[in-house]
Amino acid sequence: MSENCTHDCSSCSENCSSRDKQSMLEPLNENSSVKKVIGVVSGKGGVGKSMVTSLMAVLLARKGFNVGILDADVTGPSIPKAFGIHGTVTGYDNLMMPKVTHSGIKIMSANLLLEKEDTPVIWRGPIIAGAVKQFWTDTVWEDVDFMFVDMPPGTGDVPLTVFQSIPLDGIIIVTSPQDLVSLVVAKAVNMAKSMEIPIMGLVENMSYAVCPDCGKKIEIFGKSKTAETAKEQGLELLAQVPFCPDIASLTDKGEIEKFNEHFLDTVAEKVEKML
Repeated sequence: MSENCTHDCSSCSENCSSRDKQSMLEPLNENSSVKKVIGVVSGKGGVGKSMVTSLMAVLLARKGFNVGILDADVTGPSIPKAFGIHGTVTGYDNLMMPKVTHSGIKIMSANLLLEKEDTPVIWRGPIIAGAVKQFWTDTVWEDVDFMFVDMPPGTGDVPLTVFQSIPLDGIIIVTSPQDLVSLVVAKAVNMAKSMEIPIMGLVENMSYAVCPDCGKKIEIFGKSKTAETAKEQGLELLAQVPFCPDIASLTDKGEIEKFNEHFLDTVAEKVEKML
């Protein structure tokens, strides 16, 4: 136990051995039920984390499961755009009702609290972290089988808050093929391990492009290092997703639910087995 410990885990910042991890988890409200929670993380931005989150939710919804997305990327929320969701959320008794997509996916995002979608969220870290907690505790997540948490990149306040406050059953790490991948993945892996969060595996995005004329796979970033990195970390490479213009086009139109390729089917099957 640290000599600076206040013996009150709710207010003490010391990370001593006596801290009860369970005591830091935030409870759902009595109107909510969530069976499994999967975080989607990345060590750096721009690798397609929100895309993977969206497609995983779509795939599980197609299998007949009740699915939710908690968009924890408060300063860069893109989930509502991908699903064509607009307007602000409603609520009752200090609780918020998530927006629901065409296929029944429940979504809570900072963009759904703003009158104008292009209004920037200029908040400091503790306020953002507090908002993410409220997305979990003060939203009515009714009968959700799988919730995907789209986290901001890196290892800062919000990922730490999610890891400590929300009972994650596992995380999926999204990365890209560049040489920097081993260092970036290692940081995300080490954070998850230090917080005792199970790592389901890696998803590599932008793995290759397919020539529209000859069908040849072109590795734009050079030979991928992700399989090697996964092996070094003792993790499974779950999927390799190519550049796909259809994903960008459907996302821009808010029609991601119409995407029908099978790049992430094996990942969805792995998640399905968690129930």
